[in-house]
Amino acid sequence: MTFCNFKYNEFGGTEKLIAKEAGFVLQQNHYINRGTAFTIEERDQLGLSGALPPQPRSLDKQILNSVIKVDAKQDDVDKYIYIRSLYDRNVTLAHALISSNIAKYMSIIYTPTVGLVCQRYSSIFRHANGVHLYPGNIHKAEEILSQYAYRNIRVAVVTDNQGILGIGDQGTGGIAICLGKLMLYTQGAGIAPWHCLPISLDIGTDNQLLLQDPDYLGYRHARLTGQDFLDFIDIFAKAFKKVFPHALCQWEDFSKQNAFAIRDAYVDKMISFNDDIQGTGAVTLSAVIAAMRIKKQSLSDQVFLIHGAGAGGIGVAEQIYVALTEAGLSEREALAKVFTTDSKGLVVAGQKHPPYKEKFAKSPADFPWITSLKRDCLQDVIEQAKVTVLIGTSGQSNSFTKAIVQAVLKNTERPVILPLSNPTTKCEATPEEIIHWTDGRALIATGSPFTPVAYNNRSYPIGQCNNVFVFPGVGLGVIGSGATTVHPSFFTAAAHAVAQQITDQALARGELLPQVDQLKDVSMAVAMAVGQKAITRDRNLKCKHSVFQHNNDKDRLRTLLSHMRWSPSYLPIELQNKEQV
Repeated sequence: MTFCNFKYNEFGGTEKLIAKEAGFVLQQNHYINRGTAFTIEERDQLGLSGALPPQPRSLDKQILNSVIKVDAKQDDVDKYIYIRSLYDRNVTLAHALISSNIAKYMSIIYTPTVGLVCQRYSSIFRHANGVHLYPGNIHKAEEILSQYAYRNIRVAVVTDNQGILGIGDQGTGGIAICLGKLMLYTQGAGIAPWHCLPISLDIGTDNQLLLQDPDYLGYRHARLTGQDFLDFIDIFAKAFKKVFPHALCQWEDFSKQNAFAIRDAYVDKMISFNDDIQGTGAVTLSAVIAAMRIKKQSLSDQVFLIHGAGAGGIGVAEQIYVALTEAGLSEREALAKVFTTDSKGLVVAGQKHPPYKEKFAKSPADFPWITSLKRDCLQDVIEQAKVTVLIGTSGQSNSFTKAIVQAVLKNTERPVILPLSNPTTKCEATPEEIIHWTDGRALIATGSPFTPVAYNNRSYPIGQCNNVFVFPGVGLGVIGSGATTVHPSFFTAAAHAVAQQITDQALARGELLPQVDQLKDVSMAVAMAVGQKAITRDRNLKCKHSVFQHNNDKDRLRTLLSHMRWSPSYLPIELQNKEQV
């Protein structure tokens, strides 16, 4: 049964919660329930008199009380369980708690803690969240999704659970990633929790530990492959498009080849993108753009090497390529600036590669030195290609040695070194090592959080290339503009917007990314950049969730996006009358 509906203002923002009935049942709805924060008047009005202790507690006091409870937990997974349980009781309070210290709580609701949660999902399961589609119910996908239509779904994060955070196939536990990402959509872009939908496409698992676990809650079969897999995805995509024609679908944590194949297959069929590919590419590009502000050089002055040609690495390569072409280089010139390596060495044309790598495969006809490369050729490529920006997405710790880093230093006064692999144990080199090897001249950002490095009586802050700076704003910009396709140029615009949020003072300290506590402002800047790019590409766009329209005007777009955003404070509640039925 649906216990509430939502009343919207002209901008598509939620104005009121409409309770369908009064009484204790309201405490079961985590959108309406506010626990001890119900005032005496509200308790009388909503039939809750006697349901709570006599003394109301304000939201601010509830937050302080929740902080104490979280801090009392010794284990980060226990802290996660508490916050998620709070979310399942009282959405507003949970988000208000997170918002009170986003830098602190993001590491609990998302990386790195969420990786452990994925692994332990079945054993720590407390409350059902989102949609679980599997071969036994995929034929009812449209019916299942329709049950959420009353929430006016605007963003869904969808995973097949196979490529989780560097820990691989986690079966049905991968939905924890979707839950975390959507909480960050709310924290950054202000997309209200009721407009968000996590979806697990549980097509089985090849993780033997899960299959042998008697408590495993997922579909206990080997993964679907081939045409069976494609058919499953297609049934879902068609159902999603039919039920939520104006909602954004974010593909998440698919395996390498599937990630590219699905993104490309549905880019024009539904409003969708892949965060592992495009979000990673955009946030990495933003770090490079910030580095160019420090170096006072252009992107086209650089030569790039991405070590690790998986989904994330090729996503970075794609985004750099798009940015180079937008900066005026021809396609051929841009491709000549971007090199990629994998476990076999430099990705070379004519060799056997997955299709997604082919675009960046280099021909010996264009680069004759390729014919003399050794298998372990990273340093040779840096020296021969004159690489100035080295990016690590390999998942191989210590693969950026002192000799390799110093080879980049020989090509430029301020080398840009971005060891992005997660977690910290898989980082290609530590920031401390890189700073010492380059005498503090390297410009560094990492995939995992690192504390500042002290060297030569100076502190070097280390920015984190976290996709959270990109995807919430992209989502809001797409929704507000009414874009029907998520174009690659949106991510270039997002990258520039993120880089512009770094102050001159932060750049002087060598910071290449904003701080997490800037998330709301960064997300708004990204949304504006993406929205403007969308309405520039298509002058006929209209926001499908709002009466108020941007009319292709920058100021109206800003007004629309600002008023669409929800912040974690208690909304008015009214009982549904007969006219609202």
